[in-house]
Amino acid sequence: MEEKTSFEAALSALEESVERLESGELSLEQSLACFEQGVQSAARCRKLLKAVETRVEVLLQDRDGNLTTAPLEEP
Repeated sequence: MEEKTSFEAALSALEESVERLESGELSLEQSLACFEQGVQSAARCRKLLKAVETRVEVLLQDRDGNLTTAPLEEP
């Protein structure tokens, strides 16, 4: 999976992989390739979520450098 792939695209690819695997219509080789794609998509999602988590923690750092937690408010 490319480093430029957005979270939404990676999540969509992961969901598609799950649907294809759950369909039971793939051969063993196709299932393996689909599983590998799903693992790559999941890894991309985790990486992007971790980056956002790190940005949120930095934004919530007080003047003394202590991290404070607060719920992320939805718009």
